[in-house]
Amino acid sequence: MTVLRLADAGEAADLAAFLARLIHYDRRAAVRLQAGAGTPPAAGGVVAVFGRPASFEVLAIRTARLAEPCSVDATVSAGQLADALDAAAAAGASRGGLVVTVPEAVTGPPWAGVLPPRGGWLRVEGLPGAEDVRAVVAAAVAEFRKRTAALPEDGRTRAELDRIGREIWSRTLGSTGLPLRAAHAAQALGFLRPTGAVPAARGGSGAAGGAARSAGSPPGGTGSPSGGAGSAAVGGVRTAPADPAPQPTALLAAGSWLRLRTPYGSIAVRRAGLPGLAVTPS
Repeated sequence: MTVLRLADAGEAADLAAFLARLIHYDRRAAVRLQAGAGTPPAAGGVVAVFGRPASFEVLAIRTARLAEPCSVDATVSAGQLADALDAAAAAGASRGGLVVTVPEAVTGPPWAGVLPPRGGWLRVEGLPGAEDVRAVVAAAVAEFRKRTAALPEDGRTRAELDRIGREIWSRTLGSTGLPLRAAHAAQALGFLRPTGAVPAARGGSGAAGGAARSAGSPPGGTGSPSGGAGSAAVGGVRTAPADPAPQPTALLAAGSWLRLRTPYGSIAVRRAGLPGLAVTPS
């Protein structure tokens, strides 16, 4: 049995909110965990959690600091990991941190075998500020709603809705080359929320309760994206919000990958070479 000792209850709450949003889009969602050699330096290292929110065609990455070093590389059920966080929060933190039992490994989806590189990232200039990015996403959502509302009743088919969604979310953000769907995913997952805000609490019991309360909409969807607000909680236990990472929002590039990095997580897309994760539509 592998356990993770998370160093900060607020970061655990952020991780739980991230998992709840992934489950909102796919109740059978899987995530890949990586900790150990090659992870960014910290007192005990960090664990990186990779997920692919359904319909967004991006990879989302959330990290949490570890109280002590641990080596793990496994693909697990997002729902089971969320339940493990609930159980850890109910048990409470000890001197060794919040003890989270890693669920049994599952057969991973294809994307789990192709992750962004750990190093070699270079900054890409031209990214608007976080507030401007949120405004661009909101305008795109409004455009989608307006265009779909104007369709005749017999023309409002899933194929037509998907076509409009692909056309809007495949546009790039300014001159950066980053597709709007990446910014939309960052907003929907709570990564673009204002500094100091905390994610929406998970409601009910278990992963399903949290999923029901998560916010955001996939590309082509009709819901409005939201970064979440209110007091963070894991399994009903209130926690202090995690301090945001010191790195400001930025766009980075490494090889064929682009990564939108924020204080709360990252969204990565490949510029070519992997169906469903390319910047330009196939």
